[in-house]
Amino acid sequence: MDKYKQANLNLWNEQADIHVKSKFYDVDGFKAGKNSLYPIELEELAPEVSGKTMLHLQCHFGLDTMSWARLGAIPTGMDFSYKAIAHARALNEELGLKCKFIHSDIFELPEKLTGQFDIVYTSYGVLTWLPDMQGWASVVDNFLKPGGTFYIVEIHPFAHMLDDEVEGEELRLRYPYFHSDEPHVFETSGSYVDREAEIKQPVVYEWTHSIGDILNALLGVGLRIEYLHEFDFIAHRHLPFMVERDRLFYLPEGMPKIPLMFSLKAKKPN
Repeated sequence: MDKYKQANLNLWNEQADIHVKSKFYDVDGFKAGKNSLYPIELEELAPEVSGKTMLHLQCHFGLDTMSWARLGAIPTGMDFSYKAIAHARALNEELGLKCKFIHSDIFELPEKLTGQFDIVYTSYGVLTWLPDMQGWASVVDNFLKPGGTFYIVEIHPFAHMLDDEVEGEELRLRYPYFHSDEPHVFETSGSYVDREAEIKQPVVYEWTHSIGDILNALLGVGLRIEYLHEFDFIAHRHLPFMVERDRLFYLPEGMPKIPLMFSLKAKKPN
């Protein structure tokens, strides 16, 4: 395992233990029946999931996977953090849901899982951890049935350019938009659910992918793009001065509206 993957795995194993206890994920509320999904995917994808098989790539500890099951999907979740998958399996068993969870690196998944799915789904903070969009798109294509749906809702690449350590209410560009093979190196500082959380892994590695990189990777494996939607809000407090409304975070009034998240739906030809 290369040093980039090992460092990121260390981080996500630590974060899995932090997140499962956090107010942000509200596992107690989920056990009581709360759905963890956001309005975007509930509006855009939920109407077609009942009775459909679903592969959830990079599922973390499985709340969204299990939320899809509660909406009638037949989901399989995968994640490279063995601690996250352990938490997912425990919750799934406790709640009596019929999800399957696979521990795997995403690029090794074709060696560990067979079959194809009606829907391949992924969401919220997944692509920046992957070095290769072409390889990622090949995994999506490998597991998608002919006529099947691929759906992603994700942080917009433009949002990754913003300086999230700026003082005061200011939008300032800090990071590049375009991809490079060498990752960006970040010192760890808590978690996105708790900035004060103790993380032992000192640095992590992330990659930038433009909208063009993402679209062209999917088009390159033959998927047909049905839509690309862009949004001026985000699902976590990406900048310290953002304003929370209904679990989503917005820039304060008076600031320009900029793309912070996007959703994309594609079909695999029959």
